[in-house]
Amino acid sequence: MRVIAGSAKGVRLGPVPTGTRPMSDMAREGLFASLGPLVEGTRVLDLFAGTGAVGIEALSRGAAAAVFVERQAKAVAAIRENLVRAKVGGLAIVHRADVRRWLAKDAAAQEPFDIVVLDPPYDLTGGPLEEVLASLDEGWLAGQTWTVVLTRGHKGSLPAVPVHWAVRRQLRYGDSLLILYREERWA
Repeated sequence: MRVIAGSAKGVRLGPVPTGTRPMSDMAREGLFASLGPLVEGTRVLDLFAGTGAVGIEALSRGAAAAVFVERQAKAVAAIRENLVRAKVGGLAIVHRADVRRWLAKDAAAQEPFDIVVLDPPYDLTGGPLEEVLASLDEGWLAGQTWTVVLTRGHKGSLPAVPVHWAVRRQLRYGDSLLILYREERWA
């Protein structure tokens, strides 16, 4: 795995810890091509962060800050190592925590996020995943300019999302489906 573009272009990221399924280079490249100039100056939240490759890519491409949330100790260590390799650690905060518990905190205590990336295990479905998505809608997202990116197995079912979230784009790479949601208020 490597950083595809930006200030850390070409930096090789460290080994992937056992039990972690990182987003492929091709999928990350497609995602950031879709986001384009929306990344510059944003606050990014990388949930189920794994190796941190997605958040690091965002920082390399000009995001102002990134917060990484991952519960596995070896993955957290990999994120920290990769931030050092890419020389973007000063823009990042890493939390070792369960994503649902972390989101249960008071969202008002943080600045909201412009881009949220969720790359959960494909077997996380139904209620637990829908709880995470609903929690994001409780103050974690910035105004009406946010983008939430969710990865799923391409044959899996899609979770229920808050009613004002609209699918703006779907990208498929191998067995991964990336769904980009943005706000669409009806009233």
